[in-house]
Amino acid sequence: MIDTHAHLYDDIFTIDIETNINQIVNSGVHEVWLPNCDVETLESLLKLSTSYPNICKPMIGLHPTYVKTDYLDQLAILKSYLDKSKFLAIGEIGLDYYWDVTYRNEQIDAFKIQCQWALDKNIWVDIHCRKAYADIISILSQKEFSQLTGIIHCFSGDASEATRLTQLGYSLGIGGVITYKNTNLFESIKHIDFKNLVLETDSPYLSPVPFRGKTNHPQYLKLIAQKLADLFEVQVDEIIKITTENALKFKAFSNFQ
Repeated sequence: MIDTHAHLYDDIFTIDIETNINQIVNSGVHEVWLPNCDVETLESLLKLSTSYPNICKPMIGLHPTYVKTDYLDQLAILKSYLDKSKFLAIGEIGLDYYWDVTYRNEQIDAFKIQCQWALDKNIWVDIHCRKAYADIISILSQKEFSQLTGIIHCFSGDASEATRLTQLGYSLGIGGVITYKNTNLFESIKHIDFKNLVLETDSPYLSPVPFRGKTNHPQYLKLIAQKLADLFEVQVDEIIKITTENALKFKAFSNFQ
């Protein structure tokens, strides 16, 4: 299995990273993809991906909730790293209107700039979207981004948004939310072809049942796969096989080992 989105460089994991890596591997997860947040998180992310290169794969980007008045300075620093090192993807980037829309215009500008980075580097984008699907779809539908592809991390849109995004060439990241009783996520994705789904945990956030409310961990990825299998009424091995193949296609797209 591949966990396509986990903040494994968080202090809660790095305090005993060897134990956590062993737990991940023993659970059947052979890769964990690391989305960046801002300049401050990048060094710890790169340290982890350097220490465990076969397991931890680095992304680079400015998370939308970290976009403030200094976003252009942040982007300039991140771009300097991008120009001298190889990354799996540009992420996590996107739009987030859930908490605050003070920097809505800056978020949009930062998102477009980073999408262009992905095009320039021939890699994909890992997209965070919260209460902003209309704008995300509008931007991704623009001609200048027609060759862009990527993953919509922690997809939470409706069925029509799921359809439109997959038509645009994006896969949907499915995590612990699919296990929650109060979610409508399955209704949104039940018509989506398995080839457009990938697994993620977003650790240490959004733990699946029965660990909801506790620290999430990549070792719980199979719980998400099992829930998807139950909902789609297929064998869990089929979900694991297809979602892993889907993730590997993104690695191949970025020519990342």
